[in-house]
Amino acid sequence: MGLPMSDPTAWATAMNNLGMAPMGMTGQPLLPDFDPALGMMTGIPPINPMMPGLGIVPPPIPPDMPAVKEIIHCKSCTLFPPNPHLPPPATRERPPGCKTVFVGGLPENGTEQIIMEVFEQCGEVIAIRKSKKNFCHIRFAEEFMVDKALYLSGYRIRLGSSTDKKDTGRLHVDFAQARDDLYEWECKQRMLAREERHRRRLEEERFRPPSPPPVVHYSDHECSVVAEKLKDDTKFLEAIQTLLTWIERGEVNRRTANNFYSMIQSANSHIRRLVNEKAAHEKEMEEAKEKFKLALSGILVQFEQIVAVYHSASKQKAWDHFTKAQRKNISVWCKQAEEIRNIHNDELMGIRREEEMEMSDEEIEDPSEMKETEESALVSQVEALKEENDSLRWQLDAYRNEVELLKQEQGKASRDEDTTKEQQMKLLQQALQGMQKHLLKVQDEYKKREAELEKVREDKLKIETLLENLKEQQSIVDEEDKERDATDCQGNDSSTSRVCACSQEKECPVEKTLSNSPVKSEREVLLVGIISTFLHVHPFGASIEYICSYLQRLDSKICTAEVEVLMTRLQNTFRQELSGVGASLEKRWKFCGFDGLKMT
Repeated sequence: MGLPMSDPTAWATAMNNLGMAPMGMTGQPLLPDFDPALGMMTGIPPINPMMPGLGIVPPPIPPDMPAVKEIIHCKSCTLFPPNPHLPPPATRERPPGCKTVFVGGLPENGTEQIIMEVFEQCGEVIAIRKSKKNFCHIRFAEEFMVDKALYLSGYRIRLGSSTDKKDTGRLHVDFAQARDDLYEWECKQRMLAREERHRRRLEEERFRPPSPPPVVHYSDHECSVVAEKLKDDTKFLEAIQTLLTWIERGEVNRRTANNFYSMIQSANSHIRRLVNEKAAHEKEMEEAKEKFKLALSGILVQFEQIVAVYHSASKQKAWDHFTKAQRKNISVWCKQAEEIRNIHNDELMGIRREEEMEMSDEEIEDPSEMKETEESALVSQVEALKEENDSLRWQLDAYRNEVELLKQEQGKASRDEDTTKEQQMKLLQQALQGMQKHLLKVQDEYKKREAELEKVREDKLKIETLLENLKEQQSIVDEEDKERDATDCQGNDSSTSRVCACSQEKECPVEKTLSNSPVKSEREVLLVGIISTFLHVHPFGASIEYICSYLQRLDSKICTAEVEVLMTRLQNTFRQELSGVGASLEKRWKFCGFDGLKMT
């Protein structure tokens, strides 16, 4: 391996014999950057795991980059790499502890010496079992050598420079299963298991707690030391353990009985300290319970307010203004809040039940406590009174909480009633305000109509007086004309016709004034024309605000009320329609002059 190739023409001949295209012309170097001292192209790293000193599996090659293998030169044979674009050769599943490989596709004239020459570069070969056919089994010293041997799978082998079929072949290297390999692997696994057990045993011994120190033997000095420790709270456990060991050993006798009695008395006095400590802890626990109850009741009040907000939002007055997605979210949130509130309420009621049960148990145990000795009678009475006082206080707290809950429920009901009443009152007030506005409008129209009637009456009286004057003048003229000639009569007839024409012209405005026209001025006529043109462009109608915004661009003095009154008077020209439902209700004005012309 790694021998320089000085004759490139021989390499091209060998490639032609194997059916592979030559890489260059005869007599010329095949590659311009080929280095014969290295046996490889400069710039391309060699991918060969069988180099001396290499004892690991080659790194994986990216799938999009073909593996570049080299030509391997041995003393009696040459190995040519396979086509890099072909898929890698298939292999079977690797047996545990595999050190044996199967090699097939050997030349018929291949010997064990040639096989050893090829595969000894992969590692130390222990045994070769060659068959009469063109395959053999090779056993290596280590498992990693098998990976190196698998690298040669797919190579074409040629013995010497012969082109005979018996001297060529294609190597196929695969894993082989051998009993010796399996036995060695099992032995190695058992050895590793023994080492693991030994390591665990050492770890357990290292983390095992140390044994307690030995108890000292009894003496007067040690007795005085233990008696002092029994009076100290921090060293009491150590001292009481020593005292117990001495008593179990049998150190108590007549001489040491007084000392042991004093130590036992000190241990008994420690009971009072323990009782006081327990009472202090119980007091802290009761305070913590009270704090927890107060906090839980505050949380419940807040939950009640949140649920009330959800319920008020779900009512018709506010519910119509939300979208479907918002309504869905509000309903889901309301259900979740009610569930959490019920859970907290059940928890609070459970705490109260437990307190009531504890109070009942204490009341039952009180008579038994009264039967104690005379020395502890006063203490038990005081404790019983304290417990009764605490129980009464707890009952009062429970009753107060229940009263608060009832008040909250009643407040909710009253709030709901108040809200409904307020809504009804608001609706009634709105209706009354609408009626009052309508009455005011009717009164204004009535006054306007009365003024118009008075004007018409005055005009009528004036016209009647004019007619009487005209009749008198006509009668006088008729008397004078009787004496005149026929020509004069014709002239008188023309004059009377003129008078009649004048009277007719005077009667026409009277008739016009008598007819009650809804348009009173030229300005209103202009407004009607502009509004008709605007609504004709908007066939689906427009709101009064939209119409007034358009008119205010022309004249800023125009107000909405004036326009609306004018359009309501012209019912045959403009029509008001309602569109939408609920909160989206909208009033629109439409032009109906063509239909009104047919009707009139």
